[in-house]
Amino acid sequence: MAVNSMNEDEMELVGMGLRVSVPLFQTAFYIFLVLMGILGNTTVVGVIGKSIIMDRGGGRNSDIIIVNMALSNLLISLMRNVLLILSDIGLEMYSSKEWCQFLMGVWVWLRSVNVWSTLFLSAFHLQTLRRVAPMAVNVTGSRGAPKILLMNLFLLWFINLLYSIPAHVFSTSGNINSTETLMLVSSTTRPLLGCIWNFPTRFSGLAYATTSMVLHEIVPIVLMALTNLGSLYTLYTHNGMQSSVQDAPVIKRVPAERRAAKVILALIVLFIASWGTSIISVNYFNYNQGSSAEFLLVVARFANIIFIAMSPAVLAVGHRGLRTFFKSLLSH
Repeated sequence: MAVNSMNEDEMELVGMGLRVSVPLFQTAFYIFLVLMGILGNTTVVGVIGKSIIMDRGGGRNSDIIIVNMALSNLLISLMRNVLLILSDIGLEMYSSKEWCQFLMGVWVWLRSVNVWSTLFLSAFHLQTLRRVAPMAVNVTGSRGAPKILLMNLFLLWFINLLYSIPAHVFSTSGNINSTETLMLVSSTTRPLLGCIWNFPTRFSGLAYATTSMVLHEIVPIVLMALTNLGSLYTLYTHNGMQSSVQDAPVIKRVPAERRAAKVILALIVLFIASWGTSIISVNYFNYNQGSSAEFLLVVARFANIIFIAMSPAVLAVGHRGLRTFFKSLLSH
């Protein structure tokens, strides 16, 4: 996303995305990553979502959270990244002010949900590990009602919808002389469909960008790192207990939770690497705009799509239902 100024003296043009020459190999690689993200996340939503529906108990809580994360990935790909591909291949389209306000709000909403959905998965697994500890209370009792989890996920989407309201209010359709002056990682590295930010002052734009950086970039990454360290520590403390209490049903679950922890750790490392690269690159543009700014924006653009494209592959390795699905495909 970009805060823009209407300066006719500027030479760089903005239409559907930045009207700059994009090398063919970059376009091809980006198209491959976007298609990989669409197919992969569609598979995750379809396969795991079907198992949730078929489960009379309402599905495993972890599966519901994974589907929620994959759904946010898929919607970003369909609502944003596909349009960026059309921009790269030279198709120029412009939106009215009303459509730009709608689209800008949706783009910010989906990216924000995507970040917190990933954190939610990490935090939920830490809570699960603590619940399966030998000293846990009511271990053999019934699991928590799925409706509580669904309510939490609803709040996640709703609160981020409220956060995206400024994107609806302070955006408009630009013209060919609109130029970028500020980037927000929460959405993307460039404007699209001629849609631009239109804050009353540059100070208000910087205030919103700073708030976005703290809420949706720095805080989630720190919390993800802490929750994963907590998960690894919890598993480490349980490791020595297995030999002495082999018959305990809770202890028998620890190996399975360890495998799940490895998958979730891989997802979070992938997310932090992708998201962290975007933060560094985009904020270099915001505060420096030196000779490396254009190159770093290209880096940020690909960093934004890496997690969406690769997370289904990580899940396919670690999730039993997905492994079974792909094995059945290969056997035919």
